[in-house]
Amino acid sequence: MMQTVDVPREGSSAEQGTVSTASAPSQVRSRYLLSLFAGLAGALALYCLTLLALDRTGNLPPPAFSNISCADEKLSFMRDNPIQSPNLLIVGSSVAWRHVDGHVLTQAMPEVRPMNGAFCGLFANQSTYVGHWLLDREPTIRSVVMIADPQDFAGCWRVPTAVFNREHVDPYVYENASPWGHYMRYFSPKSLLRNALTVKAQRAGQIEWDPLVFNRFGDGPLDTSNTRELLYGSPEPLDPSCFEALHEMSARLAQEGRQLMVVSTPLHPQWKEKYDPDGTFLADFDKRILDTLSVTGGTYWNADKDWPTPVTSFVDAVHLRWSAAQEFSVALAEQIRKAANEPVAPTTLETASVPSGS
Repeated sequence: MMQTVDVPREGSSAEQGTVSTASAPSQVRSRYLLSLFAGLAGALALYCLTLLALDRTGNLPPPAFSNISCADEKLSFMRDNPIQSPNLLIVGSSVAWRHVDGHVLTQAMPEVRPMNGAFCGLFANQSTYVGHWLLDREPTIRSVVMIADPQDFAGCWRVPTAVFNREHVDPYVYENASPWGHYMRYFSPKSLLRNALTVKAQRAGQIEWDPLVFNRFGDGPLDTSNTRELLYGSPEPLDPSCFEALHEMSARLAQEGRQLMVVSTPLHPQWKEKYDPDGTFLADFDKRILDTLSVTGGTYWNADKDWPTPVTSFVDAVHLRWSAAQEFSVALAEQIRKAANEPVAPTTLETASVPSGS
């Protein structure tokens, strides 16, 4: 008896099963990529909506150009409040930002148009970086005053000199470029949300020790009647690279015919007694500043020695409360006038005007 043998035809179920099995991995990959892109798009949409919500409620921090909240807030302030044709530039760290009252300077010297270009938390090399940037952008500046805590000149080796990328900051501050792209470029959700929790209160001056309040000159008043601990401990060794950065700015200013004054801010007597009882650290700082300025010229005012102020003026080891800062600004104005009228004065550790090449 003959039997019929079934021969699979072309396109039979067996072959289709093989094709189906072979195409399964590609389908999985397609679904994975689709899910990945959908997730990314969703996360981006959520991030943008978060930015818009924070902006509408006044809780949006500025773009994290430096990732130092107070420095980034200062850039935002400069963007929104340009100073027309400044001729006096203040640079330095938080002591320069919080120890100068531009209103006092203009009352004492009506011809002065001050611009406070100081940023909190900077070392000397970073302060001079900001100084060079502002000198490039503000050609009307004729005088620079750098106010420093001696500890600003220790540890420059461990921080990047470029506090921010000038190519990004220039259009943001001076060309009113849109800030939104910078939130993507400096994408840091954790930092954004952390700063968003406090920035509104800081802008309103409700965070006592960390207000982000500016007057029209860019000064940052620390207006409190309270006092905290010294906060600052034993200083690190002075760093030669910090003084090299000062030398570079001093040389530039001398070449361009602009004046430079370096000011050593007043220090809490208890800090000096505890961490520099024999005065060797501060004496070394004085000498290095004078040696640096002796090459290119400039004025050094040691306000810590030359401007006596009571202990009650301090809120910690290096910062003055705003009422004392205003008094300090009166003395600073006098020193600026003196430097302008007497470019070569006797060299002392209190107030020394050092001629170029001396």
